[in-house]
Amino acid sequence: MLLEYFQMIDRVEAVDLKKGILSARSVVPAKSPVFEGHFPGMPLVPGVLLIEAMAQASGMLVLAATDFAAMPFLMSVDGAKMRTFVEPEAVLDIEAVLEHDGSGFAVTKAKITSGGKKVCDAQLKLRTMPFSEVPLGDIVKKRAGEVGLLEAIAAQGVIE
Repeated sequence: MLLEYFQMIDRVEAVDLKKGILSARSVVPAKSPVFEGHFPGMPLVPGVLLIEAMAQASGMLVLAATDFAAMPFLMSVDGAKMRTFVEPEAVLDIEAVLEHDGSGFAVTKAKITSGGKKVCDAQLKLRTMPFSEVPLGDIVKKRAGEVGLLEAIAAQGVIE
């Protein structure tokens, strides 16, 4: 996890496109400039970054489900609940479940756990735009390869 670069997902552990589920993992860094202000002497991962981690996992699930046809952008967060604090070096397990995909939108339910305990959860709505309208396809596919999404998709025999 590189907090200051908004790279929240270290590794996609698995994806099941038939069930519409993606699981990912991140390890919170021991040190980050984010912790200098949140909070001095008691470093905690900001809740907004936990939501971003769920959004990135959801986005990767949408990318996989659409065969990289469209870029997902976070539109809204509903019912978000922060259930505990997250400290440096925590191992986060992130899960996203696809509830709807179509008409230029996707809806997921996502959650983060750590050590078997609930950290946070929310329903996320994403706007999907064809890569022909958003020049990010190469960057997104490269990142998907770096975190193992392409490998996870191939492991279930869907694409690549």
